[in-house]
Amino acid sequence: MNAAKVMRRLPWWLAAAALAIGCLIWIYPFLWMVSASFKTSAEVFTKGLDLLPDAPEWANYERAWVEAEFGKYLLNTVIVTVCTVVVVVVRCAMTGYVLARHEFRGRKIIMGVLVATLFVPAGYTIIPLVDLSQKLGLLNSLTGIILAMSGAANVAAILLYFGYFRGIPKELTEAALIDGAGFATIFFRVMLPLAKPVTATVTVLTFLSTWNAFFLPLVFTFSRPDLRTVSVGMLAFVGENATDWSGMAAAATISLLPVVVLFIVLQRYFIEGIAGAVKS
Repeated sequence: MNAAKVMRRLPWWLAAAALAIGCLIWIYPFLWMVSASFKTSAEVFTKGLDLLPDAPEWANYERAWVEAEFGKYLLNTVIVTVCTVVVVVVRCAMTGYVLARHEFRGRKIIMGVLVATLFVPAGYTIIPLVDLSQKLGLLNSLTGIILAMSGAANVAAILLYFGYFRGIPKELTEAALIDGAGFATIFFRVMLPLAKPVTATVTVLTFLSTWNAFFLPLVFTFSRPDLRTVSVGMLAFVGENATDWSGMAAAATISLLPVVVLFIVLQRYFIEGIAGAVKS
């Protein structure tokens, strides 16, 4: 390779090296957590940043799954997350579709109120939310957690659908109307299937926020530890005098596996959804 070709490619190599170093720094905490799940409690502190354990401690995973009953927390989390994702996707898609494709009085005011809620901290709503749930008999139940998690404004998801539906030609809706289709038919059989990339994006974002939620599930399961989700279930590894760090690392690794699998399956649609919404 001649010197001119090397000099021409040098910026690309430097950029690739910088990105590789940035990626390594970004994923190192995840690698350290997986490594800690195979170490003894003493090794977690004595080996520092070293990723290789002296001998893999599979007992950490057994302790997390059996003694800490992490399988029960995982099942609760799956139920809460799947139901929340379904409710959020349908509700936000329908809201975004109506705001994008229908002109009605007060539409701009609704948009302004939705955007304004972005600046309201989530913690401010916890007291009325718990009070309302208690009066409805939903406190200390998975149904209460699902409704509380899916009842937020989810403005980002609504805006993603809003931008996507605005970019779809009106002739498509008009053709469906001429064929006799009603609102529900047009939305569920025409518009929602077309918004598959945005749906994948909203699914991943809602899945992550619900799966990792701590405050709401903690409040809703104070007197029902058996209904805890994985993030709240981590408290099982914290004792009065000591903390089982290696068991906690094993439980955290187990809880992250569904997230990684979901992202790998939906990553193409996730990127297309973000790009399509931004372009619109």
